[in-house]
Amino acid sequence: MYGNPRRCPDPIAIRFTMIVLREFANNYDFKDVPMSFSLKAIFQKADQYDGVRRINIYLLRLLYILMFFVLGKETWTHILTHKGQWDPTSAVVWCVWTAFATLAGIGIIRPVKMLPIVLLEIFYKVMWLIIVAYPLWSKGTLAGSPAEDITSSFLWVILPIVAVPWGYVFVNYIYKPKRVEQVL
Repeated sequence: MYGNPRRCPDPIAIRFTMIVLREFANNYDFKDVPMSFSLKAIFQKADQYDGVRRINIYLLRLLYILMFFVLGKETWTHILTHKGQWDPTSAVVWCVWTAFATLAGIGIIRPVKMLPIVLLEIFYKVMWLIIVAYPLWSKGTLAGSPAEDITSSFLWVILPIVAVPWGYVFVNYIYKPKRVEQVL
């Protein structure tokens, strides 16, 4: 089977590997490791994420990853390679977007805790589309205007809208029911 003696596996290494694997298997509780994938399970609420469905967690993490790497690369590159004096308004825009992309890094680890930055993203993009892009589009002047490129990128706001667990947002940010304390 092994024509070349150098390629023949070392019997001592094989025995050592077998011992390590056996010890690992004996000391590890494999009942806690899910070994199957269930499409139904990703739509169920997860206690570890304050009752938010796993699908929302996965979508939020994907969103944060895109924000962190794609937007972060563009904004940090622009800031670090900028030459000359900054226009104050332009500097504010670039700093806000850079902070936004950088904070998305925390969202990768803590997706539910960083929901406010996603809500901010949805709010400012939808507002911009309504007050800037829609009037231009309704007059037929959006195509070829400076707002056309921004509109194209802002139309992707549908991704965060789908990713946000709106029930959680409503209960925790808009309507927070008062807890009734039980009298003992």
